[in-house]
Amino acid sequence: MENKSNDFNISFFKPTTKLAKINRNLSFKLLTIWALAIFGFHFFMRVIEKPTPEPAYISYQNVWENIKNGDATTPQKQEYIKSTLMVLGKLIIKAEDKAILDKSLGSVFTSLLANEKKEGFTKKIAEFNSLKGKIKTLADKKYVALRDEITKECATTLGVKTFSLEAKIIPFELTSENLTITKDVHNENVEAVMAKYLIHNQSFLTDMQFLGYPFHYFYTSVFLLVLFIGLCWIYCYRIDKIYHKLGLEN
Repeated sequence: MENKSNDFNISFFKPTTKLAKINRNLSFKLLTIWALAIFGFHFFMRVIEKPTPEPAYISYQNVWENIKNGDATTPQKQEYIKSTLMVLGKLIIKAEDKAILDKSLGSVFTSLLANEKKEGFTKKIAEFNSLKGKIKTLADKKYVALRDEITKECATTLGVKTFSLEAKIIPFELTSENLTITKDVHNENVEAVMAKYLIHNQSFLTDMQFLGYPFHYFYTSVFLLVLFIGLCWIYCYRIDKIYHKLGLEN
């Protein structure tokens, strides 16, 4: 009796029928378009992008040398603190980077305080930090009253409005340990942290607006989705035509 065996192995990359070859080639063409649309765009963005500083970084650079040398005037110290707060207010800042800026900020802020106010303000900050770990709700009356009192003093010291962002943030960045004048904390670590969070790669693709969105955001979140659906439609349309041409439709 003759032994018969049927080979049902099917390879997408090595098709054996005309239909399978057409299907493979069409799939590769559409996948190539999809890959170029995704990775080609991002590669192009990387090629044309250039480091662009935020306004806060420019303000920081204008006063940094004087801060580092201990020659800064009161307005310069205020400007420096505002610049560092723009970084400290970011949700993405790492704990170790935050600690570096907090020490530098605390030292500069202390230098702005009148000598007769330093001890009293330091006690308030120590009490405020202690309360933050004990309160059960942010509506705690003692906590809110002390926070508002510190915010008001900080706003006066910085020369900003009480309701400003800087005044709201700084009470949470000061600690009694950091409220000492230490020149050594104004070093290259501060420079690295400021550059890390305030200098971003930008290009005309990120600056250009399209339908109210930055173009790169619209391209990746909307256009690529529409393109994917369009490529799926093209595949279905072409396969139907091919089936008809080969006489394989039901």
